[in-house]
Amino acid sequence: MQEHLKFYINGEWVDPVTPATLDVINPTTEEPFATISMGSAADVDKAVAAAKAAFESFSKTTVAERAELLGAILAEYAKRYDEIAQTISTEMGAPIWLSKAAQAATGQAHFATILEILKNYNWEEKKGNYVLLKEPVGVCGLITPWNWPINQITCKVAPALAAGCTMILKPSEVAPVNGIILAEVLHAAGVPKGVFNLVNGDGASVGEAMSSHPDIHMMSFTGSTRAGILVAKASAETVKRVAQELGGKSANIVLEDADLQTAVSGGISQMFTNSGQSCNAPSRMLVPAKSHDEALKIAKATAETVKAGDPFEEGTVIGPVVSEVQFDKIQALIQKGIDEGAELVTGGTGRPDGLNVGYFVKPTIFGGVNNDMTIAREEIFGPVLSILPYESEEEAIEIANDTPYGLSGYVQSGDVDHAMTVAAQIRTGNVHVNGSGPDFGAPFGGYKQSGNGREWGELGFEEFLETKAVFVPKVA
Repeated sequence: MQEHLKFYINGEWVDPVTPATLDVINPTTEEPFATISMGSAADVDKAVAAAKAAFESFSKTTVAERAELLGAILAEYAKRYDEIAQTISTEMGAPIWLSKAAQAATGQAHFATILEILKNYNWEEKKGNYVLLKEPVGVCGLITPWNWPINQITCKVAPALAAGCTMILKPSEVAPVNGIILAEVLHAAGVPKGVFNLVNGDGASVGEAMSSHPDIHMMSFTGSTRAGILVAKASAETVKRVAQELGGKSANIVLEDADLQTAVSGGISQMFTNSGQSCNAPSRMLVPAKSHDEALKIAKATAETVKAGDPFEEGTVIGPVVSEVQFDKIQALIQKGIDEGAELVTGGTGRPDGLNVGYFVKPTIFGGVNNDMTIAREEIFGPVLSILPYESEEEAIEIANDTPYGLSGYVQSGDVDHAMTVAAQIRTGNVHVNGSGPDFGAPFGGYKQSGNGREWGELGFEEFLETKAVFVPKVA
């Protein structure tokens, strides 16, 4: 059993003010594999004081100094890469191949991308009779989830450091150990005392204390829309900046001119990656009504090749979902889909055959879904796909936009120009055409209840900057 009972504050590992612990559960075995301390408002106060004191000097460091620091972080991260991947698979269940190829890889990608942006960023621009300056926003509170844990930590930490900000991180208490390893990476790389601080805990204690703290100037939150609303409310009293990346219920529109086999099978692969635990997962597949029955056959055949199993076993395509709470929620929503009359194409409630321990969910496909059903409205966050028929392209776009969310969208077509025309009508922060993947330089974020602000790339970097206009007299 691993023990991680200290918090990283002001460049040191320190005991919590009030001792309290939590077991971290391995979702494959349902057994604890680590113990962490749970923080309180008093721990947040200590971390904020350290960050506030460090901001005075760190905010004045040069671009070259911060670039050198990011380079050192990348070097230290590489030394711990395999350990980070193995930890993520252990604490949240991603297959080890996914943890190595994507989960851990995103950490390197965000630091490397931000390093290049930092080197080339224009911090001062002359305009008319004023100079436009960009400056670090200040002390930042960072709250991150468990589903892509190191990705969502580094896409905040990297730009905050590059901007010259100081910070307090509260990683998810469900999958916190990868964040602890990152703190060790940052320490080894020489991040100055107080610049980066880590306090473990839950939202009700540490998260609320961060959001309401008068000496935190910005909150950057990734998680559920429900929790994001709480962060925004707690932040309102101090009028701090709040950037949020929240939930999603993304539509994948398969147009009539798409290759149905490629579009449906590819959409299922994207949906089931990470056991469906991605905020931008294409969880609603829209297909022409005349192709609905054929799409269900393709979907069934594809889904039944998706092997659930131990994340460390060869051949595993999806691991368990992260926790008992998540497992129970998904099971209830699958049953809700059955009760509301959706066609269960494959999967269903209960664990997959042969898996009696662990939070494993059957890869599940529903057909004949309408957009008023619960499974089409709520973010399930598991390997559950709803297939909805549509009569016209206009109806497909209407269905895609008929959701409180607006994080991501997907369009499949035999004609890229046609796909782009449809993509322009989808009210989401990003759209993927014909299976295209992400770009770490592109902004990531959503419309409507999927949040505000952007992460990743230059726009994500600029979230951590303030804009100042300095007016100068005109020279005759």
